Amino acid sequence: MNTPIVKTKEPSPCEPDRIVSPTTKTADVVVIGTGPGGYVAAIRLAQLGKKVIAIEREAIGGVCLNWGCIPSKAMIHASSLLESMGKADDMGISVSGVALDMGKMKTWKDGIVSRLTGGIAELFKRNGIEYMSGNATFVGEGHIMVANAEGETFIKTQHTLVATGARPRPLPALDFDGERVVTSKEALDFTEPPKNFLCVGGGIVGCEIGTYMAKLGSKVTIVELADTLLAGTDPELTKVVQRGMKKRKIDVYLNSKVAHVEHKQGQMEVVITTPKGDKAVPADKILVAIGFIPNTEGLGLETVGVELDDRGHIKVDERLVSSNPKVSAIGDVIGAPYLAHKASKEGMVAAEVIAGLNVVLDVKAMPSAIFTDPEIASVGMTESEAEAAGHKVKTGSFPMAANGRALSTNHPDGLVKFVADADDDTLLGVHICSHEASDLISEAALAIEMGATVEDIGLTVHPHPTLSETLMEAAHVVSGHAIHIFSPK
Repeated sequence: MNTPIVKTKEPSPCEPDRIVSPTTKTADVVVIGTGPGGYVAAIRLAQLGKKVIAIEREAIGGVCLNWGCIPSKAMIHASSLLESMGKADDMGISVSGVALDMGKMKTWKDGIVSRLTGGIAELFKRNGIEYMSGNATFVGEGHIMVANAEGETFIKTQHTLVATGARPRPLPALDFDGERVVTSKEALDFTEPPKNFLCVGGGIVGCEIGTYMAKLGSKVTIVELADTLLAGTDPELTKVVQRGMKKRKIDVYLNSKVAHVEHKQGQMEVVITTPKGDKAVPADKILVAIGFIPNTEGLGLETVGVELDDRGHIKVDERLVSSNPKVSAIGDVIGAPYLAHKASKEGMVAAEVIAGLNVVLDVKAMPSAIFTDPEIASVGMTESEAEAAGHKVKTGSFPMAANGRALSTNHPDGLVKFVADADDDTLLGVHICSHEASDLISEAALAIEMGATVEDIGLTVHPHPTLSETLMEAAHVVSGHAIHIFSPK
């Protein structure tokens, strides 16, 4: 949670000569940005009786639906299916004639995106939300200007919700050109897999897209400045992912950085500075995935006295209200973690606050999911975080290789790890590395949100044979009476 605002700047006076216009519209609330935070907030506001205008400068649905969460997971799934076909012989299934048509794969992905974004447009229509395309700018207190190809439109509003998200952070030595040096947006639109693909950054985006490309046949290299991939993730889980990368012949350079890039005969040669010296690696495409920058420039926030932190994020309180009480903000634009479901939750809360309901953002358990192979999903504290917070910690892990469902689906890699308070048995964190980990983590999130103990999970009957049984089994390990693995007392 961001630090509550304690100081409010006086907003600048509006500019009446600019906002007195025959094209002026009125709204109870203007929502700027229609990603998973903005569109959820707009719909909730409409449900609560507010007249809403939603503004988007790119495409309805924002980054998540158009270039991020949805399209990336579609392509990751398709690449996993391709890889699985190559391994089907292990189960007595001979598959021949398998061929990759990446152009057709892209068309399939675009169809999913179109269906979902079209659904949001229909929901806007049915909820009476006016949608506008263009760049939104504050031109005075309670006044927004929207500029697009048709000209300028002015809106008078009682409240504004900023949900403009964030964009990939550039690397000065590697400017994005959309062709050779790309973001994940362009990487998901390749018409064929590059022979050599280099990821600068071993975080979520780099590891997800790097693994995806490796499954399609690219030779992948990941360069990470830190001493681990997926910083902040439990090391036991990242080790499993790195083993999967090694099987796919992905080269990982930790404590390393790109020194420079040379262009030779139409191909790039990337010189990497590593602890063992410089290493030259060929690359047809380079993905730069080193973090995000909030989209606050050009909004005119200074015009209405909205304060930013030292990284450019909008500062908000527990009600998602900024230093201007008539301006709220949600999602990536207010800071990490950069998660679509976090933005959606904030959108619901912000909408209800704006509508006058007595609510605050109160999230005890914010889950996360990383779509590597195997997947990683986490909620709550890691072991080291729990110890740093002063807890006397007990842990327990259960391997997926001891789970019948994991073996029967040919996905035996990974584990479930529980972190608990040794004194009162309260569940503090759950960390899963496995096939479909992203679908398993919600039970753990609910348990932590409700203050459940490890014993509560262990006493809950789980259906058999399922992957979800591994949570019950991990609880038994923590409690000292594991059944399906030997656990010394």
